[in-house]
Formats: sequence, structure tokens, C-alpha cells
Amino acid sequence: MATVASIATQSTAAPAGMAQDEWAARCDLAAAYRLAALYGWTDLNNTHFSLRVPGTENHFLINPFGMFFDEITAASLIKVDDKGHVLGESDYPVNPAGFVIHGAVHMSSPDLHCVIHTHSRFGAAVAMQKQGLLPVSQKALTVMGWVGYHDFEGPAVDASEQPRIVSDLGDKRILILRNHGLLSVGNTVGEAFVWIYRIETACRLQIDALSGGSELQSLSEETQEKSIQMGLKMYAKGGFIEVGREWPALLRQLERAGMDDYAR
Repeated sequence: MATVASIATQSTAAPAGMAQDEWAARCDLAAAYRLAALYGWTDLNNTHFSLRVPGTENHFLINPFGMFFDEITAASLIKVDDKGHVLGESDYPVNPAGFVIHGAVHMSSPDLHCVIHTHSRFGAAVAMQKQGLLPVSQKALTVMGWVGYHDFEGPAVDASEQPRIVSDLGDKRILILRNHGLLSVGNTVGEAFVWIYRIETACRLQIDALSGGSELQSLSEETQEKSIQMGLKMYAKGGFIEVGREWPALLRQLERAGMDDYAR
């Protein structure tokens, strides 16, 4: 599994008994939690980001249930199996709802190493709107080809929901969980984080525009389709805005904000 590591990851040795690639993965995931706190996407200690442990098929890292996102460090992350069972010791449990969604997505593909799920203000608001993401902004149109929808079935604690989550995601990279929130996936933490950033931005613009009370400017079907197809190309592997390339800059942003003490 390829990841872009932070300066802290590169210069900090893994704890005794831990492989360096697992430590690097932990640092990246902890950084994503800190970034979510910085961007205001948190919901107390609810929602979850998870990452496959390098070199394994069914071992994953997830947040300790009881810590806020801005408290999470590389060492505090909990290792679980594909059923959400804790591997090793921790002072904290895992949210039982945390891995129903994540486990299903991870085990559906060997390339979906990272899953990010949020209950952000604007993402949840769009998820509650019947029409979902509207094709009225560049931000929305360029991600629409990457977006799927999953209907709400109640709090995600029932494993029987997993096949439908996987089916609704398909080959997309973003899933709007209706009446619930947002989810993104990626080969790396950087990819998944930037996908959630892009859909969150599109949702924020939509809610702001609708709140203005004026009629929204519509776009022709031809323009909509052209924009969607451009988004499929430019955010893809090799595209000129390939998703995930922003990760080193995001880590530098954490450093400037004084929130880069996650590699411990």
C-alpha cells in the first residue's frame, strides 16, 4: 500500500515491536483526524476514519471511541479485524457502529485501503435533501461522476446492510449516505481525505446558495455532462488534479496550525 508520509513519519522511529510501514500508516491516519478537526467536520467522538494495516488483508486501524479527533495520535489508534474485533490492548473500545460500514467497504476491494465517514453540517444537510447533490456548481459537477447514494436503514449496526453499502458504492469514490452523512474511499489516506474535502465543499456551496433565497442559475444538460466527464478525467489517476497529490501540503497545513504532534 503506497502512502505519502509526513516529515514526522519519516523522522520518527516506530515503537518497539511495530513495523515501520504500520507506524507510517498510523501517522497518516492520525493526521487525517487532526485535519478533520481543523476543518470543523467533527461530531464529538462519533464517525470514523479507517485504514488497512500495510501488508495485511483484514487488519485495520480506527479511532478509539472516547477520544476527540484533535486528541488522536498514531499510537492511540486501535487495530481491529474485519469484524471490528480489537486486536491487542487499548484503554478505549471501538464504536460498535464504526466498522459495519467500514468493514464492508474495505473487504469489498483490496485497493480500498482508507475509508472516511463524516457527519459534517453541510454534508448531512445535503444528505437529507431529496434531490441530493444539485448540478448547479462547478464543485458539484466535477465530483458527480464519482458519487453514489445509499438509502438510510437506521443506525449502521446491522451487518446485513453491508452488501447494499458495497453495491451502492460500486466503483465510485464518494457515497452520500441519505439522511446520515458522507463517506469517501481511497487507495491512500490522502486520496480519501481529498475526496471528502471535495464533496464537503460542494455540499457547503449548495446549502449556502439555497439559503440565499434566490433562484439558482440552471445549466444545460450538455454543459452538465461535459463538466461531469471532465471531473472523471481530471481527478483520476494521471489527471492534472489527481486526487491525493494535496496530501503533503495538507500535512504542512497541520504543522502551521500547531497540530502536527500526532506522530507519537
